[in-house]
Amino acid sequence: MKRAILALEDGTYFVGYSFGAEGEAEGEVVFNTSMTGYQEILTDPSYKGQIVIMTYTQIGNCGVNDEDIESEKVQVNGFVIRELSTFYSNWRAKKSLDEYLKENGVVGIQSIDTRALVKRIREKGVVRGVISTKEEDPRKLVRRARNIKDISEQDLVEKVATKEVYYWNEGDWNLYKGYIRGDSEKPIIAVVDFGVKRNILRRLVSEGAKVIVLPPYGARELIRKIDPDAILLSNGPGDPAKVLDGIRLVREFMEEKPIMGICLGHQIIGIALGGKTYKLKFGHHGGNHPVKDLRDGHIEITSQNHNFAVDPESLKDVEITHINLLDNTLEGFRHKYLPIYCVQYHPEASPGPHDAKNIFKEFIQLCYARA
Repeated sequence: MKRAILALEDGTYFVGYSFGAEGEAEGEVVFNTSMTGYQEILTDPSYKGQIVIMTYTQIGNCGVNDEDIESEKVQVNGFVIRELSTFYSNWRAKKSLDEYLKENGVVGIQSIDTRALVKRIREKGVVRGVISTKEEDPRKLVRRARNIKDISEQDLVEKVATKEVYYWNEGDWNLYKGYIRGDSEKPIIAVVDFGVKRNILRRLVSEGAKVIVLPPYGARELIRKIDPDAILLSNGPGDPAKVLDGIRLVREFMEEKPIMGICLGHQIIGIALGGKTYKLKFGHHGGNHPVKDLRDGHIEITSQNHNFAVDPESLKDVEITHINLLDNTLEGFRHKYLPIYCVQYHPEASPGPHDAKNIFKEFIQLCYARA
C-alpha cells in the first residue's frame, strides 16, 4: 500500500495509507458520525469543499451500487477512514469503494487514528487540511493547509448547482421495483438547486408533486415564467450569506407563494427575513441528531449536514418549531403570517432515519391550502 499523509493547519499530521485515487486533496476537514450510508455521503453536494472523516471503524463493506447516489458524482474533496474493507458483500453492489473513488478521482487515506483526529476537531473546531500521496514532508503540507481559502470565501454553490432546467419524476425506492415514477400534474413545485440531494426530489414526487428543478442564477425570472404553486430552496455547500440570488428570491416571492427551505435553504430564508447566521464550531454531520418538535413535543432522530446555523434571537415574526437537543441550536421555524416554513436538518434522510419525512407532506398540504 502506498503511504499517504493528512496534515492540518494546526500543525498536526497523520501518516496512513492511500486508497482511491493517488494525488492530493485539500479542504475543510469535518467528521460524519453515520455508521452506514457512505455512498450517499460521498455524493452529497453539501460536502463540496470538504474532506470527510467517517467515525465508524470499517467502511466499504457494502461496496457501491448504481442507486444510492445523491448527485451525478462524488462531491467530497477527500475521504478519511480508519479501515477500508477489502471485501464487499451486497446484492446490489457493482464495485468496491476503492474502485469508485479511483474512477471519480477522489483521494482517500486509511489506517490513521480517526478517533484522535475527531477529538482534536471537537476540541479545536473545524480545521483546513491536505491529503497527499506525493509530498513526503508533512511540514510543507501543514503550510499549504494554512493557505487554503476559507470555505466562506468560496462560491461553492456555483460548482454543484445545475445549469439547466429539468423535470424530475423519480420517487421513493421500492424493494421490488426500484425507484417508482411519478406522473402528477399538480401541485407544481419549483426546486431551486443550490446543490440539491436527489432524495429531496424523490420525496416531493412521492408526496404527489410535479417537480421542476431550476438553476439558482436566473431562478427569479424562471419562476415568473413557470408560475409554480410553491418554491423549495434546497440544501447546498458553503456560507449562506454568499448566496445573494437566493436571498433576493425569497424576498421577492415570500408574500406570493409558499416557500420551504432545507439546510442551506433554511439559512437563506433566515437571512432573507432579516436574521443572522453563524458558523458552528465543528458542524453537525451524521444520522443520529435528536430534534424536538416544539409544536407537540415529539422527538425525531434526524440526518444532518451543515456548518452554519441561524441565530433565533435575530429573527422576528416567526414561530420556532424545532430545536436540536444536543446543543439547542435552531432546527426549524415557520413565519407567523406568510406561507414560509423551513428546517435545518435533512427530512429526506439518505442516509439516516426517516422520522422527519412527514415534513414534505406538510409542505404539499400548505400548497393546496394556498391554491
